[in-house]
Amino acid sequence: MAELADAMDSKSIVRKGVWVQVPLRALAFDEDEMKQSMVERKLKENSDELKRAREEFRISVEQLEHFEAESEEARLRSMVSETPLATQEYREAARHTEKMRNHHGELQARIEALEVRQDALLDEMMNS
Repeated sequence: MAELADAMDSKSIVRKGVWVQVPLRALAFDEDEMKQSMVERKLKENSDELKRAREEFRISVEQLEHFEAESEEARLRSMVSETPLATQEYREAARHTEKMRNHHGELQARIEALEVRQDALLDEMMNS
């Protein structure tokens, strides 16, 4: 019985590793497949970011229209009332409108850059 306790069980036997040489053709296929997979992943990420940017752009259009209307209303009040407070309100509304225009332009540039990147990724996918 003591001999059985000291003996190695069949599950703990260590075997020597076997080296296998993979043909270069198989490695090249895996590399091409991996490159294709990476391009597809980048394309998916770019597409998701483009969707978010377009939605943010759509919202910014509505916000810009609101700020422009508010600024125009403040400008008219300023002209009619000719008070320092009305003039200050107009300047503030105009400043908010300008910041929104800048943000709107930045979003537009971001969308254009994402579309260019998407085109490049699609070209890369078609060429591989």
